[in-house]
Amino acid sequence: MTSLRIERRLAAGPDRVWRALTEAGALAEWFWPERLRPTAVADARPGGAFRIAATGSPMAVSGIYLEVDRPHRLVFTWRWDGDDSETLVTIELVGDGAGTSLILTHERFADDTDRANHEVGWSDCLGRLPGYLGDDDEPDPGEDDADEPPSRRRRAGDHTAGLGRPRLLGGPEDIEEARQSRPQHLGKADR
Repeated sequence: MTSLRIERRLAAGPDRVWRALTEAGALAEWFWPERLRPTAVADARPGGAFRIAATGSPMAVSGIYLEVDRPHRLVFTWRWDGDDSETLVTIELVGDGAGTSLILTHERFADDTDRANHEVGWSDCLGRLPGYLGDDDEPDPGEDDADEPPSRRRRAGDHTAGLGRPRLLGGPEDIEEARQSRPQHLGKADR
């Protein structure tokens, strides 16, 4: 088995980065490109499920949160729809007053090819995160601002500016579907 580790430095504080990683609306806005019209479900608690899917495509990933230590550490399983294998993702956030270091470790790949494919995917995905989080001089919203729509925090010129909002899922029935859903096989080349 093989693994990968990616580190990113973000200007936003740990609470803001945490919300981007754990709230369904946030995940739907930045995790995948807008052209995929992503939907997301997230129940960020131990035993809770997440699912991110592309509208009109068989591409989807889901998993179960194993460890949730806000805003420091998030551990969850990772399974592409149609795949038999399940991997493990750990995200650690370290704030220092000037921003956040994000350390992502993805483990249990069957081979180096699968690891390399995920490294490209995570790099692309995490490359969209700073644009979603906004300017580095923008104040980090406190808990009182948690209900502020993420789209109002985006940087002008962000890759999603002027595009329609992704569809948001998140009711109990969507979360249960995320736990049990296993649609048709998704070829690794399509990821």
